[in-house]
Amino acid sequence: MRLILVGFGVVARSLTDILTVRKQELLERYGMHPRVVAIVDKGGSVLNPKGLDLDEVRRVKSEFGTVAETPEYGSKRTSAVAIIDEVDAEVVVEATPTNLETGEPGMTHIETALKAGRHVVTVNKGPLALALPALMEMAAYNCAYLRFSGTVGGGTPILDFGRKCLTSDKILSIEGILNGTTNYMLTEMDKLGLTFEEALKAAQEKGYAEANPALDVDGWDAAAKVTIMANWLTGREITLKDVSVKGIRDVKPADLKNAAKQGGAVKLIGRIGDGEDDISVAPTLVKRDDPICIGGTLNAVRFHSEFAGNEIIIGKGAGGPETASAVLRDLLEIRERMSVN
Repeated sequence: MRLILVGFGVVARSLTDILTVRKQELLERYGMHPRVVAIVDKGGSVLNPKGLDLDEVRRVKSEFGTVAETPEYGSKRTSAVAIIDEVDAEVVVEATPTNLETGEPGMTHIETALKAGRHVVTVNKGPLALALPALMEMAAYNCAYLRFSGTVGGGTPILDFGRKCLTSDKILSIEGILNGTTNYMLTEMDKLGLTFEEALKAAQEKGYAEANPALDVDGWDAAAKVTIMANWLTGREITLKDVSVKGIRDVKPADLKNAAKQGGAVKLIGRIGDGEDDISVAPTLVKRDDPICIGGTLNAVRFHSEFAGNEIIIGKGAGGPETASAVLRDLLEIRERMSVN
């Protein structure tokens, strides 16, 4: 299986680490011999049809800031679209930053790959939140697979659990904590009596929140994940504009004290209810004895299905190695489907 990596940040580099460490195991256990033939980052690209030396590429990236400086195989001129179009590979791994306004540049990368009949694994929520129904249709038309389990829950298999483990049941509703940054902030506000501003500063100091935290604190990251889950797990063809979104900027210490008096805590909850329009993200009072009332940076999702009732999955919602493990999970699924077909 030949791979093109578009974006070479923490997740993609972690993926190359895992592919290197597990190389023999992947071959012996799954009959999979992944070969990264091209990598593209902001500075350019590196290409070797025979397969790249991943240790060397990681060293160059660390030392020079771009894979384009790789001796012999690096280039500062080649674009991602040209690489996707022209380089022979079965799978494109799209790992550029999320853009929830236009979905770019990830949208173009994914569309280019699918139109070329290449399978796609992405950890980029932007294109999926804005156009997942259309992208799934494009993938089907071009006989390609589009997989994205790392976009919700990082390495925690939330999408796979809902899609595979509940395949014999009907999911009636889904709700949970989908953003670790806001969960950390609300936990600290509850525990220490911090204001929103104080909790945000603490989250930024620990590296949990970006310098511009709008995607997290205004609820859009969680809303993107709700959009993906609604499409993939309940069959609703929606986009981000169909989700009612409210973030945590207006949550005050008094709100948390009031919740505590009622035996609960305030959490940013993403919800997909049983009504067509019941899709939302909002600060919500959750009882402390509710299993999804977790603290810190964890994610927790409850599935309510027709026959099995309630099931809850809890785990880390982000992190390079964790999300890279989800990418590998998707690659293994594609490898299995390719071998069958």
